[in-house]
Amino acid sequence: MVWDGIMIKGRTRLHVVANGTMTGQRYIDEVLLPHVRFFRGAIGDKFVFMDDNATCHRTLAVQDCLDSEGIQRLVWPARSPDLNPIENVWDALGR
Repeated sequence: MVWDGIMIKGRTRLHVVANGTMTGQRYIDEVLLPHVRFFRGAIGDKFVFMDDNATCHRTLAVQDCLDSEGIQRLVWPARSPDLNPIENVWDALGR
């Protein structure tokens, strides 16, 4: 499994998630804190985070982490390439 983030003027490094199940806590430790926090700091107050409805993204721990970091999340339907451009990347990679 991989994770990546994109924005108008750049992207994150591709993050390869090692074997195992992606849980909410693992998502916090491996994605939110090292990658999303960095982008939030670089962009500032206008930063808005977009993910999908994967179960690991919707835990109370994840929401608490986003709240504590001051990260606003846009809620989108899962696998909606018309609304979330990175879904086109995942489709090209064959998920």
